[in-house]
Amino acid sequence: MPSAQPVCGACLTRRDPGPLDRCVAAIDYDYPWDGLVARWKFHGETGWSALWAELIWRNPHTAALWHGCDCVVPVPISTRRLGERGFNQAWELLKALQHRADGPHPQALVQGLVRLRDTPDQHSLPRAQRLRNLLGAFAVHPQQSARLRGRHVLLIDDVSTTGATLEAAAQALLDGGAQRVSACVLARTPRADD
Repeated sequence: MPSAQPVCGACLTRRDPGPLDRCVAAIDYDYPWDGLVARWKFHGETGWSALWAELIWRNPHTAALWHGCDCVVPVPISTRRLGERGFNQAWELLKALQHRADGPHPQALVQGLVRLRDTPDQHSLPRAQRLRNLLGAFAVHPQQSARLRGRHVLLIDDVSTTGATLEAAAQALLDGGAQRVSACVLARTPRADD
């Protein structure tokens, strides 16, 4: 069942505003979704992307973010991970969301952000360490900076655990001239009190 929470856990627990204006999630990253997401992400079962897009569109806040942004940017993965997986799951989600969307589409900037360096796996690290690992990991692609300047950018990613990746990507977009950054993710790790 999709998450009853319209925003991700990181947005719900932040004390300071942070670089993300808003983040919506479709489902909680727990049973049975976590196993299905892992099959999609780590075993190349990209056919799940259409279902994920459908779940994302069921969140009542998705349409407002999608139609209210100027452009959509997938969170990039490292070239090593791209080579291992053969695809970027955020880009697969963006394509599926475009296919499912009604009305005009915001401009998709596949390389709006670039990953400057590979980072260690984040899944087992606490939030503070994740944030340190991601410092300087993203930057606006020089050929896309004019398209992002002064715009409301919607980031697309698969899972938000602590929000560290989304925050680092959002900060890079803001540093590159974006006016505002929101995010849309498939899944978010539920808070302990959910």
